[in-house]
Amino acid sequence: MIELPIQKLREDAVVPTRAYAGDAGLDLAACERVELGPGERALVGTGLAIAIPEGHAGFVQPRSGLAAKHGITIVNTPGLVDSGYRGELRVILLNTDANEPFVVEPGMRIAQLVVMPIPDVVPVEMDELPSSERGERGFGSSAV
Repeated sequence: MIELPIQKLREDAVVPTRAYAGDAGLDLAACERVELGPGERALVGTGLAIAIPEGHAGFVQPRSGLAAKHGITIVNTPGLVDSGYRGELRVILLNTDANEPFVVEPGMRIAQLVVMPIPDVVPVEMDELPSSERGERGFGSSAV
């Protein structure tokens, strides 16, 4: 088990929890009211700061229920939280619905935080890369 240090920046901030035992993501809740018109995006604060352990990164992901029911997603998904960041966790929400506004209320679960180990990768420039089955075929190359 890895501890995740969390600091409430506001008294009404909600400490993230898992909805069910074994869930990968910790639910992040809004700490402010924001109205998103159709096609609008907004930066929504959680009122929390965290200290991701060294050798790990946090990934802020959309909630599938908000996406399916209301068309709410995250613009830069997954949002990356590096281990050295200590500022407020904020989520860039986007209302993809063409007609209906969406209101984010304080305490509403708006995203999930997944913390994962990150290997220490060192870029090495090479004249030629090792071959692979896919080779140089680009994005969507496996589509039939």
